[in-house]
Amino acid sequence: MASILTAIKQAYISTFITDDRYLIFLEGFKNTLILTIGALFVGMFVGILVAVAKVYYYQDGPYKFWESIGLFIRTKHAEHLGHAFQKLLDMFLSLYLTVFRGTPVVVQLMIWAFVILATTNELLVAIIGFGINSGAYVAEIVRAGIMAVDKGQTEAGRSLGLSAWATMRKIVLPQAIKNVLPAFGNEFISLLKETSIVGYIAIVDITKAAALVRARTFDAFVPLLFVAAVYLTLVIFISMAQKKIESKMRKSERK
Repeated sequence: MASILTAIKQAYISTFITDDRYLIFLEGFKNTLILTIGALFVGMFVGILVAVAKVYYYQDGPYKFWESIGLFIRTKHAEHLGHAFQKLLDMFLSLYLTVFRGTPVVVQLMIWAFVILATTNELLVAIIGFGINSGAYVAEIVRAGIMAVDKGQTEAGRSLGLSAWATMRKIVLPQAIKNVLPAFGNEFISLLKETSIVGYIAIVDITKAAALVRARTFDAFVPLLFVAAVYLTLVIFISMAQKKIESKMRKSERK
């Protein structure tokens, strides 16, 4: 028993104390939090915009591109040109959803880092890459939430004189976000765990920190166990926060 405790103590010292290796983990933990939170905000922003645009197109249309162009040529009404633009935008957004949900995030990340934004700060590149990828999933989550809101809510808003955008922003979207909050929590957790691959573009996150320490100590058990514990703790914290928010929302609905 004494020999086991001695080995554990030695592994702890070698992993965290020797050469101040705990600083590597602190730097990695900081980068993981910055990356996850930054990508979350980018993903939420992109996802909500895409979802609203697609829902608005199908509620207002859908339109056919060449038919709308033909009507514009014959009537000279700018409204038909707007319909053609809406169709093009919807096609582009559908392509975005297909590509970013259909290809591995690690491949997307390397394309951002080594092709599109090769001269940009690596952490910023990772935030953009993960954020845009997450936005594709958030868009489908929000779209489902909007479609779940009773159509009468939209009709009521329009009957009160609100514009389509004002109705969406003030009436429909708040209800949709409340409906999909559990799915948002799951996406946040998935995003947190996906960031563990940023070592591919030379960013030292918590997982990469463990790999660096392992290369120096030749001990994989303690660094990897520590990283697993960190991720587990963060996920538990996010889950608890999500449940608390949902509980407060349920109480507000009863009132």
